[in-house]
Amino acid sequence: MTEFAILEPDQADQAVRQLLEEAGQRFGFVPNVLKVMATAPALLEGYLALSGLFDRTSFTPAERQLILLALSRANRCHYCVAAHSTVARMLGLSEEAIAATREGRAITQDPRLEALRRFATALVDRQGFVTDRELEAFLAAGFDKRQVLEIVLAAGLKLLSNYTNHLAHTPLDEPLKPAAWTPPQS
Repeated sequence: MTEFAILEPDQADQAVRQLLEEAGQRFGFVPNVLKVMATAPALLEGYLALSGLFDRTSFTPAERQLILLALSRANRCHYCVAAHSTVARMLGLSEEAIAATREGRAITQDPRLEALRRFATALVDRQGFVTDRELEAFLAAGFDKRQVLEIVLAAGLKLLSNYTNHLAHTPLDEPLKPAAWTPPQS
């Protein structure tokens, strides 16, 4: 197995060090996925920029975490499922919604969140070719076309981190270990 470096901030050049330190202030620690991305500064900078843009979308913070969790589960990313499960809990997303999303099953207690989970999952599963029926169901749940495209932004964001984690086999940070997740066999 090819190993990827997990760069600590003091091992990086000044520009990358600053990005990692800012992330550390935001999260309370520097996530290993960002330390791996630091090997390719453009990737790290792009990921952080897209993350900031996604934070400015019309979704609530809890909805954003549900989207990122659903996308990460669909992409089978062990690291990001643990990370977004952890943050979703911190934001007060229900345990039922988190567990259902992690398990790839319907969220039964909140139809709006279920529509969000289902559409985000379909977007990845169908590589963007969602059916008219899936799109109409999402819109009928109270979402709009802007939000359809904001989920495309989230999918791009998750592509960067999920694929990085697949390649690097990024180890979970200590704060994420209680939410560890193993992808189902394909």
